[in-house]
Amino acid sequence: MHDTLAEPEKTAAATDGATVRLSVAKPGDRGVIVDVQAGRQSGDHGVSVDELHRRLLEFGFVEGARIEVLHEGAIWRDPIAVRLDDMRIGLRRRDAADVWIQLDAE
Repeated sequence: MHDTLAEPEKTAAATDGATVRLSVAKPGDRGVIVDVQAGRQSGDHGVSVDELHRRLLEFGFVEGARIEVLHEGAIWRDPIAVRLDDMRIGLRRRDAADVWIQLDAE
């Protein structure tokens, strides 16, 4: 599904209702997960693509889950902290790039 979605520029602000990668969302952004698909370049994550996809699903990154970006690290904005339904999870920005969210319209 994510192949048909346009990825906004990393410097551009995401617009309400847009579908974006979690890695480009800013603190305070909220939405719903619409797709989770690990990239096909396994060397970037330190684990295989299948292992990363499995881990994201086990953490609860599934379609329909509510998500909010809570915080981002001071150095290169990494890692990020998110509220996923009623849990708080920290993850690397490069792993967050595999999660697509539809931002809430305000």
